Amino acid sequence: PRVELAWAMKAHQHAQVYFNLISSVDPKFLSLTKVDDQIYEEFRKTFRDLKIDVLDPEELKSEPAKAKWRPFCLRFEGVVEDFNYGTLLRLDSRREYTEENTIFG
Repeated sequence: PRVELAWAMKAHQHAQVYFNLISSVDPKFLSLTKVDDQIYEEFRKTFRDLKIDVLDPEELKSEPAKAKWRPFCLRFEGVVEDFNYGTLLRLDSRREYTEENTIFG
């Protein structure tokens, strides 16, 4: 529980920073890592049909989903700092971070 709480707190801090970034800069001009294009390409190969504008928590947290997410994240070990940290995700990308619209993944 303490580790999860620490991750959640760090994820909340990151979420605030990233939300401010994506709210103030056109995302097509924004790079969060040096390998954004590689991450996106791998993401689309692995999660071809995943709808990203409105997320379904089952597609992220079910056992079959976790079986896909773990190997995906491990591809970036040594490439992306904090590659396996949890993150806060907005379920509906058109809405802000709120308790109802946010999950920890």
